[in-house]
Amino acid sequence: MSPSGAEFIKKVKTQIKEIDPSEVQEHLGEGVVLVDVRESDEWAQGHVPGAKHVPRGHLESRIEGAAPDRSSRVILYCASGNRSALAAKTLREDLGYENVESMRGGITLWKDRGYSVEQPKTYTPEQRARYSRHFLLPEVGEEGQAKLLDAKVLLLGAGGLGSPTALYLAAAGVGTLGIVDDDVVDVSNLQRQVIHTTDRVGVPKVDSAEQQITALNPDVKVVKYQTRLDASNIVDIIKDYDIVVDGVDNFPTRYLLNDASVRLKIPVVSAAILGFEGQLSVFAPYEGPCYRCLFRQPPPAELAPSCGANGVLGVLPGTMGLLQATEVIKMVIGEGDPLVGRLLIYDALAATTTELKVRRDPECPICSREPDAITDEEMGVFPDYEAFCAAAG
Repeated sequence: MSPSGAEFIKKVKTQIKEIDPSEVQEHLGEGVVLVDVRESDEWAQGHVPGAKHVPRGHLESRIEGAAPDRSSRVILYCASGNRSALAAKTLREDLGYENVESMRGGITLWKDRGYSVEQPKTYTPEQRARYSRHFLLPEVGEEGQAKLLDAKVLLLGAGGLGSPTALYLAAAGVGTLGIVDDDVVDVSNLQRQVIHTTDRVGVPKVDSAEQQITALNPDVKVVKYQTRLDASNIVDIIKDYDIVVDGVDNFPTRYLLNDASVRLKIPVVSAAILGFEGQLSVFAPYEGPCYRCLFRQPPPAELAPSCGANGVLGVLPGTMGLLQATEVIKMVIGEGDPLVGRLLIYDALAATTTELKVRRDPECPICSREPDAITDEEMGVFPDYEAFCAAAG
């Protein structure tokens, strides 16, 4: 650095607030937004745990993704504290951030103090090309993509809803996709179940879906369950997954899934379609209502015909399935506002959406109890939902 450059940096540091690494260490995880302004190759060599990566050259265009609230406390760091000082000045004077600091000595001093450094995931050249558009999004970036590759998502059904959801989660790089379906591909499926093809009619849907997913993204591991969910197998199937995507077409399985997911505290992204209308919500146990909070009893059979009996617009499951995939990705990367406590209703003919607020029912027969209150004996003997739903009709 030239003498004039050194003098300029020295002057900038008198105009911004510097903070010692010991204080940064003390406040990690307390709502402070920690931003690494180094270049991508430097970030790849290790960064402060919990930091978000916004290279200084992209500061103006990407900082809002990392720190949307301009009144929040933002701490910047680089290699030695010079670039972060300049960045702090820019945030405060040009971008209106009110509480900005630069970490003195950068990550070099951080390491010298013996504080831990997080090593980011290493991507192959092919992966860097495949996920390049995700890397450009500050809300996703390399850290978010690593979360997607580590995620385990279970799809209940490889039909109308499961098809687009599976394809887009695979394209996004969700590392493990479980698929539960006991059916085979039929010609009547092809109007809407886009993961299957004419030459695979008669093939088990789990095999057909695996073939298409693997062709799309070999990074994805497909775990197949060619079976029908029931009380004897549901816990063993869903227990190792981070999120369950509900694409089933019958009430008994939905009620059974609700009980099991609440007991195991696994969030469910649920959608339903019929005719020209779709519904979508996220049931996150103990964060919002469960399925039984919304629908204590199943509706009479004549008020809830199946798609096979009543028909469905072929593109509708595509619309709702993509919304399901979007909710899954948001939850995996920890960004945005998932549809917890909200029910989204989509009318394809009117091209309108309606959102309803939904609250937990304090008298819900399932989520009004803590998970531990449901004993192992109860877990092994779920209610006979086939009879339960039949009686409601």
